[in-house]
Amino acid sequence: MLLVRHGHAGTKEGWAGDDRLRPLDTRGKGQAEHLVPFIVPMNPTRLVSSPYTRCLQTMEPIAAKTGLGVEEDVALTPNAARQAVDRVRALAISEPSGPVVLCTHGEVIGDVLAALASEDGVRLSRRPPGLKGCVWVLDFRKGKVASARYITPAR
Repeated sequence: MLLVRHGHAGTKEGWAGDDRLRPLDTRGKGQAEHLVPFIVPMNPTRLVSSPYTRCLQTMEPIAAKTGLGVEEDVALTPNAARQAVDRVRALAISEPSGPVVLCTHGEVIGDVLAALASEDGVRLSRRPPGLKGCVWVLDFRKGKVASARYITPAR
């Protein structure tokens, strides 16, 4: 499973509108494009994203290259807490044919990785959530995380 933090989208304070609609900025669009050569060769089977604009935009270049549609999932929105952890576990069990790519927010990644590390006893190579545009590669064995590897984003 690939857990992607959406690309750079400015700040909440710098955005006057509904935060769910805050788009990627130029830097974030570049980060989204730089995910393609890393993720596409892994032959993902599903793309799942928070319905927030910046997450959907982060997935667009991957969807364009793979031909996969992006499924929206409210369990990946900020403050979803345990729902996100449960969704990650369910997807890990239900998708044995190939990697699932999930795009979400920093706070969600932090919650998910903290729970998985605690429950499954996996050591994280760095403190989550990681930088915007990063990827966490999660390897599951029998429904539990066996390893979690951090991939630094493009600047």
